[in-house]
Amino acid sequence: MKIKYLASLAAIALLSTGVFIGCATPEAPKNTASTTTTATKPDPCAAKKADPCAAKKADPCAAKSASAASIGAPLAQKLQGKPVVIDVYASWCSKCQNIAPTVSELKKEYEGKVEFVVLDVSDKSTTAAAEAKAQELGLSKFLAENKTQTGSLTIVDPATGKILAQHRNNTDKIAYTKVLDAALTK
Repeated sequence: MKIKYLASLAAIALLSTGVFIGCATPEAPKNTASTTTTATKPDPCAAKKADPCAAKKADPCAAKSASAASIGAPLAQKLQGKPVVIDVYASWCSKCQNIAPTVSELKKEYEGKVEFVVLDVSDKSTTAAAEAKAQELGLSKFLAENKTQTGSLTIVDPATGKILAQHRNNTDKIAYTKVLDAALTK
């Protein structure tokens, strides 16, 4: 698991470097009157019609589609009426242990006002149980896309499935309370 994670980080770093180099190196003006041709590398972002230099993300070409800001659909009926905090958790995750006190405080402060869903991906059996729970709650796609993002808390509007905030290894309780308070006043 750690090797896959480190390999993913290495790939992201390499892709990010390529985008930054591409943004820092201005393209030479093309002379349409010239009869000489030069070999050019295909632009991996061109197919998506994205301007990687204008984006603020590390690798806009690899960024998730517009559905990344959404779970994809409203959540299950039993989650309706209250903001939902999804905790992608693993017992071996140091980030999970780091944010545990903050999560505990949030659960106490928002008891009865906010739904807290813990998706435990510690091992094969807990991941299977988390997948079943995600299926029941309308979170299957979310879990599939985020099961490697342990130590993350995602706040979702259950009626629309819109992600209101997503933080990883963030112990700043205020970052969560601002979003939750705003969602509760709607």
